[in-house]
Amino acid sequence: MDSALSTIGLPIALAIIMFGLGLDLTVGDFRRVGRHPKAVLVALGCQLLLLPAACFGLVLLFDLPPLLGIGMMLLAASPGGTTANLFSHLFRGDVALNITLTAINTIVAIGTLPPITNLTIRWFDQSDSVSMPLVEVVKVFVLILVPVGLGMVVRARRADFAARMDRPVRAGSAVILAVLILGILLDQRDDVGDYLADVGLIAAIFCALSLVVGYVVPRAAGVAGDQAIASSFEIGVHNGTLAIFVAVEVLDSVEISVPAAVYSLLMFFLAAGWGAVISRRVAERDTQRVAG
Repeated sequence: MDSALSTIGLPIALAIIMFGLGLDLTVGDFRRVGRHPKAVLVALGCQLLLLPAACFGLVLLFDLPPLLGIGMMLLAASPGGTTANLFSHLFRGDVALNITLTAINTIVAIGTLPPITNLTIRWFDQSDSVSMPLVEVVKVFVLILVPVGLGMVVRARRADFAARMDRPVRAGSAVILAVLILGILLDQRDDVGDYLADVGLIAAIFCALSLVVGYVVPRAAGVAGDQAIASSFEIGVHNGTLAIFVAVEVLDSVEISVPAAVYSLLMFFLAAGWGAVISRRVAERDTQRVAG
């Protein structure tokens, strides 16, 4: 990838996206956990425990090369992105719960993403070629927390401005992600066919599995339909930009970013199709309940 794009553009892109996330957040979003503890705890359990374990199983099943395997686990350890809120809104999910989960997931990921990634690096015996030292962990921490905090301050002091900026920032985030994906694919154009063959199927399976687990497990735990939809998208729509940033800037490997780039392409189609299915099911169930 072009050095200017990776060393300057990528951190700025991540900061803009995290700032946009902050514009959606208030302190009350963190307090809302007390009102919906079951939905939040079940979703976090899926995000932090089930999905990394499932992803690691897929990595072993597909016998991925080490760097691509690390990239898949880095993706699994990444929190939900702002796109999850958009999908939840489109398909009748509890967007307030989405915002709460995104806020908590983003903060929790600062502590969970480095150890999951480092354990995977050690598993593949790649410690000599890639590493995630403390100084780089601090960099990730700053690039997540500071823009989110600034966005929250702006929201608290200028709610009207935050509301006006919501749509432009979301659109800009999508454009930024598209540019990053294009940059990665161009940088790796000589091997892109092999990468798609290696990770295309596993990325699609992981995305589909994330979406289904994010819905089915909360429903089985007695979580309401609209909250289960929110959980599904929060768990199924990972922050690909963060995964790409960590791969390129922290681990210094464009190849590790390939799974996140491929996943981000496939995710839009899979999430849209899944959203149409589950929102219809929830609507039909609500209609039957009213009729009954």
